[in-house]
Amino acid sequence: MLSHWTRRPRSTGPDEVAQVLGLIDVAIHEAWFDSEKADVPTPVVDQRVKSSLGRRLLEQLRGQVVEGWRDGGVPDAELLPLLVAMERVRVAIEPSWAQTFAQNLSGSDGLALLMDVAHDLRSPLTSILVLAETLQRGQSGPVSDVQRRQLGLIYTAALGLSSVASDIIEFTQGGDQLVDQEPTVFSVTTMIESVRDIVRPIAEEKHLTVRLLAPTHDERKGHPVALSRILLNLTTNALRFTDQGYVEIVAQETGPDRIEFAVRDSGRGIPQDKITTLFQPLRKESGRRGQLFSQTGLGLTICRKLATAMKSELKVESRIGWGTRFYFEVELPVCPARRSGPRASQRSSGVHPVRNSGTHAPRTSPPPPGGTRPSGSQKRTPPS
Repeated sequence: MLSHWTRRPRSTGPDEVAQVLGLIDVAIHEAWFDSEKADVPTPVVDQRVKSSLGRRLLEQLRGQVVEGWRDGGVPDAELLPLLVAMERVRVAIEPSWAQTFAQNLSGSDGLALLMDVAHDLRSPLTSILVLAETLQRGQSGPVSDVQRRQLGLIYTAALGLSSVASDIIEFTQGGDQLVDQEPTVFSVTTMIESVRDIVRPIAEEKHLTVRLLAPTHDERKGHPVALSRILLNLTTNALRFTDQGYVEIVAQETGPDRIEFAVRDSGRGIPQDKITTLFQPLRKESGRRGQLFSQTGLGLTICRKLATAMKSELKVESRIGWGTRFYFEVELPVCPARRSGPRASQRSSGVHPVRNSGTHAPRTSPPPPGGTRPSGSQKRTPPS
């Protein structure tokens, strides 16, 4: 093997190759002798063998042994134990799956690999969401109160995982790709009701009320997919970190063609020293996981990117004991109402704003009525 190695110029010199081959030889013989013991230990291999060079040399050595075995005049009965010993050394120097995955992530195709993993996660999670909701609503037969609560927990967990998968996909794509190049006509009321319907099982499980406030002029021209993606993420977070009270989804007119969207909760609130890190992706926070907000920060990062792509800015105000309010203002020109009404026009386009955000699957039947609308604006000034 050394003679073959020196025939062509290589970056690794013959001295280093000879040293690694010697270490491999020692490891194979030790593994061969240990195989006769009752309790076979894992071969102890020098760290210099645990490299791409060591793995490549071991593979070449095994090929040389198999091809040149008969030329050496050694009995065939000794071939199998030797190959077993070489396999044990190969397993000992093979990098773990975690190391391999980490190396692949740090490579040039790391983002593509991460997105593929997220896609593989989101597809079965979407099926779980649809099936859990179908069973919970009794569409496949009667369910008990205990079963309904368990199905709600399944739905909540699957929605959380699906949202994380969607955040990863959108983060690797830059986020602003969800904003359609051409704005479309849509119903603001239908959009926020769709968000409310998706998170309904979470609210019911925690005995929370989801309130809605729609604008006076419902038909608008804008980017419903991006808007619903932001509101869904913010509403899910609000419900997750609110133990009692309510969550409000507000679409309030601030001008003839402008609307301020806000998601307000009556939760615990976020300390001021934590607010500055909310929008940092892949942040690391100390303390109990999930105590105040999502640990990775991907969701809020995507929300801010989407808001920026729509020429807006996602802001937050929060106080301990008062709750948290995320809000942003976008330009949405008013469109003349159609004869069939805002809901009919929304359905006729075949575009379901939240479903097309890629977070969940379409509903198979209309959800039961729920949620109350506040009589006025829900914007509140946090206590000083």
